[in-house]
Amino acid sequence: MGGQTTLKIYGVIMDLNLANPIVFFDLETTGVNIAKDRIVEISVLKVFPNGKEEQKTIRVNPEMHIPEEASQVHGIYDEDVKDCPSFKNLAKELAHYIEGCDLGGFNSNRFDIPLLAEEFLRVGIDFDMSKRKFVDVQTIFHKMEQRTLSAAYHFYCGKCLEDAHTAAADTMATYEVLKAQLDKYGDKLENNIGFLSEFSAQNKNVDFAGFIIYDEKGVEVFNFGKNKGIPVEKVLREQQGYYDWMMKSDFPLYTKKVLTKIKLKSSGMVVH
Repeated sequence: MGGQTTLKIYGVIMDLNLANPIVFFDLETTGVNIAKDRIVEISVLKVFPNGKEEQKTIRVNPEMHIPEEASQVHGIYDEDVKDCPSFKNLAKELAHYIEGCDLGGFNSNRFDIPLLAEEFLRVGIDFDMSKRKFVDVQTIFHKMEQRTLSAAYHFYCGKCLEDAHTAAADTMATYEVLKAQLDKYGDKLENNIGFLSEFSAQNKNVDFAGFIIYDEKGVEVFNFGKNKGIPVEKVLREQQGYYDWMMKSDFPLYTKKVLTKIKLKSSGMVVH
C-alpha cells in the first residue's frame, strides 16, 4: 500500500483453522468518535489458510489536526504524517487487499471495524459486513478473563507487550493472543472462524456501531434511546420525522446506510 508500507512475510505452521484468509488489524486514530475521527496509522496482519502471514503498516494523513491527547497515546503527531498519503489515496488498494477476508482485532467490533467502514464510505467505497465474519479477541478475553490487551498478552502468551499502542505491535499481539486462547480454552472454543465470530459478537448488530441490532426473532430493532427494543420498521412507520432526524444527526454513515436500506425494504422497494 504505497511506499510507506513495511512488509514482512512469515512461513509458520498454521494454528487457526481457516476457510478464508483472515486479516487482523489495528487502527491508531485522531480520537474515539467513529463518525468524526480519522485514521493516522493502520497495521494489518493477513493470515492465509496455508499458514503464510503478511504484515503491512502504513501511516495516513488524516487531513485534520491530531489532538495532543491522542498523540500522547500513540506517539504520532501532525509532523509525522504531513507527507503521508490520505485514506482516499489508499482506500482502493486496501479494500482490494482485504476483499474476501474475514476480520479480526482487539475491540474491533466496537471501534476499529466501524471506524474503518466510515473511512471507506466517506470516499465512496462500500463496506459490506454481510459477506465476512468478525472475530473480536477482546470480547473472547472479557468473557473468559476480564482484562486489557497488554494483560491478555502477558496472561496468555507469557510476554510483555513492547511498543503498546503502535498498530503493528497491537496487531501481532492480538493474533498471538487468539491462538493462545484456542490452546487454553480448547474444550470451550472451536478452532473455527464461524464459531469464534459468533462467540465474540456482543450483539447481533445490523450496523457496525450497534445502534440497530437483531432481536431474538431476527427482527431489526433500535438499540438506543426511547425506541430501544422496538422494530425499526414500526418506528419509521409510526413516528414521522424520525428517519430524517437520524439522517441529519451525528450517526455513523454506515448506520444511516442500514437505516435507509430498512426504510426502502419496508416500502416494498428491492434493495441489494
